[in-house]
Order: sequence, then C-alpha cells, then structure tokens
Amino acid sequence: MTENGVPDVLIDVLRVFCGPDGRHGNALGVVREGSALPDEAARQALAKELGFSETVFVDDPERGAVDIYTPGLQLPFAGHPLVGAAWLLDIDVLELAVGDVFARQDGEFTWITARAEWAPPRTLRQYGSAAEVDALEVPEPGEWVYAWAWEDEAAGRVRARGFPGRGDGVEEDEATGAAALLLTALLGRALNITQGAGSQLLTAPGPDATIELGGRVRLERALTR
Repeated sequence: MTENGVPDVLIDVLRVFCGPDGRHGNALGVVREGSALPDEAARQALAKELGFSETVFVDDPERGAVDIYTPGLQLPFAGHPLVGAAWLLDIDVLELAVGDVFARQDGEFTWITARAEWAPPRTLRQYGSAAEVDALEVPEPGEWVYAWAWEDEAAGRVRARGFPGRGDGVEEDEATGAAALLLTALLGRALNITQGAGSQLLTAPGPDATIELGGRVRLERALTR
C-alpha cells in the first residue's frame, strides 16, 4: 500500500509515438489489473502520483475495455493511451464510452481508427514556420494549445508542440494523438507530424469521417506503485 492509500499495482511504462530512431515518444502508464483499483478516486490518485500525461487502467483485456486519466481528470478519449494499450495488449478493438476504437499492427507501427469528434477540445494555433514553433515558451495555464506549422506542406509534414495548460505539472505534452486527429480533420489530409523533442505521429483520413492514427510504441520499464 502506498502512502496515499492506493494499493500496490504493477505498471507497464510505455513510450508512444517514438521517433524513427526509437527515441522520444510520450510516456504512458498502463495498469493491466484495473480491478485492483475499482473506484475513480483511487485511479485518479495513482495517475496524479505517476505524473504521466495519461495513465490507462485495463478493466477487461479480452474486450479491450479501458479507462484513461490525466494527473487531474478522467478522459473519455485520448490518442496516445489507446495506441499504447492496443500495442501492449495486442488486441483489435478497444472499448470506450464514446465508441469502439479499432486497432491494427502494420510492421513497426500500431494504428487506431477514431473520430475527431471524440477528442477533447484543443486550440489549434498555426505559426508561419517550424522555427517559430520551436522557439515558443510554455504559455500560462488556461487553454489547451496545439501549436503547429508546416515543415513541408506538399509532403504533409508538420512541426507541432502541445501545451495542456491544466496546471497539473504536465507543462508540455510530448506527443498528442487527440490534437493530431483534430488537425487532420481540419486540414482534410494525411499528416506526418513531428512533435515535442522528436516524436512522430502519422494520420490518414478514412471513410465516414474516421481517421487512422499511428505510431511506434516501445516498452520502457515496469514498476510497482
């Protein structure tokens, strides 16, 4: 039992949306035995203690039922937790309240199919160049800002940074799948996004307003809390 009263659980720590060299990616905690923490308060306490941008609790690995938390709130949908969970559990469907999220493996990439309307609101702010995005300071807490610029518009290459603005200790999000979905829906085309220190996110519009979101995942370590 941890100091804050949360039972000890095993957590797989992944990096999701790693770059071509296998580095970077957004840290994700996955609690495979979600039943060990059945109530929202205990899950929220553990997510806050871990301090990752998101932590996933697996309620049913066969059905792919998962529950997602930031350090300060529960989310109905988030991109990098679902890509990471699909890779770790090696399943084809993830079950969420917003709907079923289909997943597939394609070589080194794990893909999910989702809808931009499931993503939480983000302020998409375009800049004139990648250098301007690189030079940005972390803004004051307030709105969730996704700063982006074209690196190569013809090729669909984007430079982006994400600033959650929640005041929960996560000042910059290394890789943001939900924002990538929103940007893809806005632009109506496939994108190759470099975010943060060097993470890579790929998107591709599909039929019926769906969007595929893909990236590389690696297991970083396992820990007990």
